[in-house]
Amino acid sequence: MEILSPFAKTVRTILSIILIIYTTLILFVVAMTLLDSFKTKTDLVTNFTGFPKVFSLDSYKAVLFDDDFLSYFRNSLILTLVGTGGCIFLSSLTAYGIARYDFKGKAFLTSYLFLGMMIPVQVSILPVFLILKNLHLLNNLLGLILVYISSISMSCLVFQKFFHTVPRALEESARLDGAGDFKIFFRIVMPVSKPVLLSMALITGVIQWNDFYMPMVLLGSRATKTLTLAIYQYVGQFAKYMSESMAAVVITLIPVIILYFLFSNQMVAGLTSGAIKE
Repeated sequence: MEILSPFAKTVRTILSIILIIYTTLILFVVAMTLLDSFKTKTDLVTNFTGFPKVFSLDSYKAVLFDDDFLSYFRNSLILTLVGTGGCIFLSSLTAYGIARYDFKGKAFLTSYLFLGMMIPVQVSILPVFLILKNLHLLNNLLGLILVYISSISMSCLVFQKFFHTVPRALEESARLDGAGDFKIFFRIVMPVSKPVLLSMALITGVIQWNDFYMPMVLLGSRATKTLTLAIYQYVGQFAKYMSESMAAVVITLIPVIILYFLFSNQMVAGLTSGAIKE
């Protein structure tokens, strides 16, 4: 049984209270957003924090059918699925090479990945913008997909930590049977890495799904607009599109909430699987 000092108990109590308050505030905001999305514009102005007098779907109809919101949803879905899949594939391969092989510059490469996590994206946006401009990939989903795929720093470091805990005996047995490096990676290492793969895919996917800054800078045309840019359009004219703003936010939150409830346990297990070496 864990025995805590009085100071540790006090710190734990304070942190618990802070987390409870924070969680309560978040749940309140989400609940108010959901309720407000079912209100009419008149009801929303006069009854912002209360229950709807009449539940109305007019806001959702306006967002989904009057605007081109479904195409924005499609763009965000394509960016997230392809960007996340490419990022996880590239980062897992890179991390496996760093974890299993010795080569010149290995320490530098690891430090470079740490540096990639510490430097804000705003610092590197100008060279990224110029590169995509020279490649004629501005206002193109492919350009942003390539940027998302290259964002491997965090996932690569997590994979690298986990791969150190995978027994080498599994790989050596397969190598004796004639399996090559890629066959070992895809047939042996990847199956035992499913918890970490799922965790990093969910984290990366949510980050890319909610990303606003990169699409704002790199995607300017209406045909490539994402959900976050569409929400910004509504919020920018909030007095005119109050109910539509709420409906747009709810639609954007639905995939994230579903993924959280379906895979929250696996995500926690994946993040902690490489923390303790048995």
